[in-house]
This record gives sequence, structure tokens and C-alpha cells, in this order.
Amino acid sequence: MYRRKYPVRHKKKEHQFNRRSKSPKIKPEADTRLKKIFALIGVPDKTKFKPDKFQLEAVSAINKSDCLVTAPTGAGKTWIAEQAISLIVERKGTCWYASPLKALTNSKYNEFSKIFGARNVGILTGDRKENPDAPIIVGTTEILRNQLYDAMHSGETLSTDLVVLDEAHFLGDEERGVVWEEIMIYLPSRIPLLLLSATIGNAKQIAKWLSSIRSKECIVIEENKRPVPLCALFFHPSGTLLPLVSQSSVNKKKRLYKKVNDYISNKYSQRLAAPSKLPPFGDILKVLKKYRLLPAIFFLKSRADCDNALDLCMKNILYDQHRKAAIIQKINELAEQSPHITKHRQLRHLENLSVGAHHSGQLPAWKLVIEALMNEGLLDAVFATSTVAAGVNFPARTVVFLNSDRFNGTEFLPLSSTEFHQMTGRAGRRGMDNIGFAMVIPGKFMDIRLITKLISSPPSDVLSQIRINFSMVLNLLLSYSPDQIEDLLKKSFAAYLIMKGKKSVGRFIENSYNYLSEDFIRHLNFLKKTGYVKNNGELTEDGIWASKLRVDQPLLIAEGFRLGVFPESNPAILAAMIASFVDERETEDRIDKEFIPKDLLSVFLKVTKALGPFSRLMVSKGFEVRPLFLSPAVTIYAWATGRPWEKVVSVSEIAEGDLAMLILRTADNLRHIRALEQFFPEAAETASKSIRLIVREPVASDYNVDL
Repeated sequence: MYRRKYPVRHKKKEHQFNRRSKSPKIKPEADTRLKKIFALIGVPDKTKFKPDKFQLEAVSAINKSDCLVTAPTGAGKTWIAEQAISLIVERKGTCWYASPLKALTNSKYNEFSKIFGARNVGILTGDRKENPDAPIIVGTTEILRNQLYDAMHSGETLSTDLVVLDEAHFLGDEERGVVWEEIMIYLPSRIPLLLLSATIGNAKQIAKWLSSIRSKECIVIEENKRPVPLCALFFHPSGTLLPLVSQSSVNKKKRLYKKVNDYISNKYSQRLAAPSKLPPFGDILKVLKKYRLLPAIFFLKSRADCDNALDLCMKNILYDQHRKAAIIQKINELAEQSPHITKHRQLRHLENLSVGAHHSGQLPAWKLVIEALMNEGLLDAVFATSTVAAGVNFPARTVVFLNSDRFNGTEFLPLSSTEFHQMTGRAGRRGMDNIGFAMVIPGKFMDIRLITKLISSPPSDVLSQIRINFSMVLNLLLSYSPDQIEDLLKKSFAAYLIMKGKKSVGRFIENSYNYLSEDFIRHLNFLKKTGYVKNNGELTEDGIWASKLRVDQPLLIAEGFRLGVFPESNPAILAAMIASFVDERETEDRIDKEFIPKDLLSVFLKVTKALGPFSRLMVSKGFEVRPLFLSPAVTIYAWATGRPWEKVVSVSEIAEGDLAMLILRTADNLRHIRALEQFFPEAAETASKSIRLIVREPVASDYNVDL
């Protein structure tokens, strides 16, 4: 296996490529061994829905215990949740359905509103708050975790009779897995817990841990069979489709098809494109169209590649006027809520070529357009980064891999078996396809032997990612003594794994049973030293209001309020300053001086100077402190003071989706400041005004945004 940083273009190597092997003329062909497989392509006969055995077993299990369901993407896990929720609602009970992504949460809210009736379903995502007293609440995991904090502080149990944690394998997510683990630890055992997960390797281990800390059985329901069979294909640069693996493979160990093995063993084999170039997607789509393999999702390495791929599809002209009219009609419907999408530069690709790009650099409203068109079968292809595999309902007949690695935010790492299976889970639509396909296109960053290995590899284990942070400590101290918190931390999955003698327990955990306890004490001592906690372990008044700042840098923001350096009467500058605390992009902070208002610069310098000693104290005690950058503050200030969206995008020099995320995260931080009304009434009122200034079209649609 290999690791790589961002690829570097080498002109000399490209010339060598052109001399040795010109891009071949692609002619659609298929190996004779695929004839029987392609004959299976089609739409299955409509039959009355009959739940699978594992679905019925799961519904039965959640009625008497906790339940962890692990099954392939598209196998029907949501149906289990629907049945469990129905039973609770029939008894006049309430339910909480938590998911990791706002987009997925919005989708589930719409889905459940149709099933259970709009008046029975509410949504809580931070950005969106509707019908919060409904018997069924759909929300993000962070909101559920915060409600558990509040319930513990008030001495009351969470007001719900069932919690469903969707995408429960996020427990192993390096950045956000701690939230899943906290929920599992804090949730009262009287509340049944239904976990829905992609296939994971250590489901029984997780269930045993949950049983040990919740004093009730957690039943594991495993389903390994895909709802739609999967066939792996190889796209030869000549345009010929080949089986990727030999049909004679025994013992489930996949071996490369001989012609594929011959191809990758020959270093002078034809290539579809130079190492730094994208292949001719229009020609590739022509091959897929001939063999009825569309619609397809192409997984590409970067957002720029996804966008650039669209211009390589000019041969994929949409001649079907009925489908074209349907695409335009759907776009117009969605534009009623988000008029900005009618100006999108990729609109012509959707309407004329039936192709689109989907990635985090785009506005949420535009991604919704792509998802809606794909789900209604109106697009031939979507070019996406691997993030589309994580929870968005986005199926296709074929998924196409151009790289065998994935960028994790820092570097490129080989795909894990769980990542691969999650991506191939989008291939084959239940009720719409008899068979799904995963196609491999050869290239510089495609390890075909690795892909072959992943096809039959078992799913990866999920490991604990729990770590101590100041927000966690402050909120736990609202309800528990330090000794009680140490006992609580012994319930962590990490502690369980260490106790069971597992060598690998997660990125943040040392091979020591006392690591979490020691790290908690380190955080506690710092809070005592800085006046947020009394010597007896109780929160001071400052500690009590600081606990409401459930954000990434709570202590720095709290210290800013203690020192009185934030502008409590200017909503635009307050929003701008808070943006400096939430921006996580690596930046050199270069920005044209003409765009930097003097009053903003004055406040920025005042805040950074005032917080300097506290920041240095944190660093001296071993705590990470992210520097404050001016560029996000200038960007948010421009938007808050009424600059046009296009101008703000230009000034910020970041993608629309990144800018939208910065605005929404800034608004989320401002909501936590708004919660300080009892202690800082003027700042809380100003924070409310700040939110109204920045959360507007095209960042927010017409639905009920929590302003």
C-alpha cells in the first residue's frame, strides 16, 4: 500500500506518455463473459413489499432490548426505524432520530413527515428548528448530545422513549466519533437505543461494551447480503469492458481476470489519459450507455476534478426532450426556495448533458438539486468526491472508481474495506435494479490489485475516538463531581477495549487504562487555575455560563467575554470576530488591504492582543490553540454588511460551499452566545442580530431557519 500527497504535474512525464502511448480511440465493446451478466440488467418486477428476515428480527429485538443493526447500504435499515418509531408513537410516546449530516437529517425529516404526518415530526439541526415539541424529533447527533447535557444538569431524564442513532459507525470517526460515544455513555438505560450502521467488523464487541455500561442486553442483528448483487468491471482504454475478477475464483478469494492481469503487468499498456489529466468522460459514458450501465456515480479525487469533468462530457448530448423538460421543471421547483441556483454556472451541464458535480465546495441548495435529479432518474452521471458515500441517499446503477485512495483532509490514504463497501453500496438501486456494477478505470493512482482485495475483504473494526475537551468537562461538572466523572469515563469504549487487552483502541487513546482520567485531571486543573472551577470541583459563575459555549474553542471565546473585548453592540463586527474562532482552513491570511475596514482591523488587533497571554498559557500547559486569522473575519464582515454574494466569494477566495459552511458555523457559534442572555444580555441580543445578518439566501432557503 502507498500514501501520497496532492499529485504534482510533471510535464516531462506527460511528454513521455504522449510519445509512448497516445490516447486510444474508444470503441464500445464487451468481453463475451459479460454477456450473461449484462442480460440480468433491468428493473425487477413490482412486488408487494415483504420485509427481510433481519428486518423483522431487528424490530422484535428493539421491543425488548437495545439493538445494533449492521447491514450493507441500501439494505433497508430505515424501515426498521420506521417500524420501531410507529410502535412508540402508537403508545403516545416520543422518539429521537439522530443522524450525522444536516443534509441527511433534512432528508429524513421530509421522509418521516410524509409517513407520520408533518404535525408529528420536528427537526433540530442548529441551523433549523421546526416543531420542537413533536413526538418525533429528527436532528443531528450534536444536538442530541447537548440535550443530554441539559437533562443531566436539570436532574431530569431525556424526554424520549426511543433513540435511533443512524450511521452508528461514525463512532469510529476521528473528528466526530466522540459525540456518538458520549451519547451512548450518557443515555439513560431506560431509553431503548437502536443503532443503524453500515457493515462493521466488530459489531459484537460494541454490543458487549454497550451491554456492560447500560446493564441491559444489546442484540446484534447482522445482514451481510447486499440487496442488489454487485458485479465488478474493468474499463480497458480501448473501450472494452472486462470482468475485473475471474469467475473461477474459489474460497471467495478474488483473482484478477486474466486479460486485466495482462494489462496491468505490461508497463507499456495503453492509457486513457496522461497522469495529470482526466480521461475522456464523454467517450466513457458512450460505452456505459450502450450496455445500459447508467446512471453512474464517478468518484474523483478532488472537487476541482469533479467540476472539470463536466466539460469533458460534451459528447453526452441530451436528445430526450421529455427528460430535458423534466430536469428544467424540477430545477424551477427548487429555485422557488433558492433563487440563486438559477445563476449556477453548471446549470447548462444539467439541462443539456444530463451530468452534474456534487461535492462540499458547492452550496447546500445546489447539492440538493443534484440529489433530487439523481434520485428521480433524470441524470446520466454525477461526478462526486467520496463524501457522497457517507449518508446521502444517492444511488445509481454503476459506481466508477478512478483512484484507489481517498483524501482524509491531510493526505491520501488507501481506501479501507469499510470505505470501499460504503461507496459500492451506492451501486444498484433496490427495487430499480436487478444488478449493480462497480467499475474500475486504470490510472496513475489506481491500485487495481488493492481494489480486487477490497471486494472480498471483511469490513473494518470501529475503534474509540473519545477524547477530553473543555466543553465536555465544563458540562459534566454541571452535573457531577470530579470523582463521578472519572467513574463515567471508565464506561468509555476505549476503557473497555483496554480492559479487554486490545492493542488498537483509537487515535487519541494511549495504551494505558488511566489515560482518560489523567487527561480529565489535566483539563480540570487548568480550569481551576483560570477561575472557571473552584478548588472543590464545582463550577464558578464563569464556569456555569462558559459551559453553554458548546463550540470548538469555548475557553478563548469565554475569556474574550471575561475581558470585555468583544464588540457587544455591533452585530456585523461581532459576527466577523466569531468567524475567526470557527474557521479551520489552512490559510496564509493574505487579503487585499482595500477590503479590510479600519474599525474591524482595530477590534481584531484588540482581541488578539488581549487573548495573547491566555493563549500562551494554554499552549504552555500542552493544549492546542488555533491561531486567529483575519481573512474569515473580513469575509463575514463583507457578507454581514450587505456585499453581494458573488463579491464576497471573490474576496474570500474560497469555494461557495466552504463560504456557506463558514457562515453556518459562525451562526451556530453565535447561537451559543445568544444562550448567554442571563449573563451578557447586550451581547446575546447583538448575537441574534448577527445571525439575521448572515443567515440568508443563498446560504439559507425559505424553510424555517433558527434565527
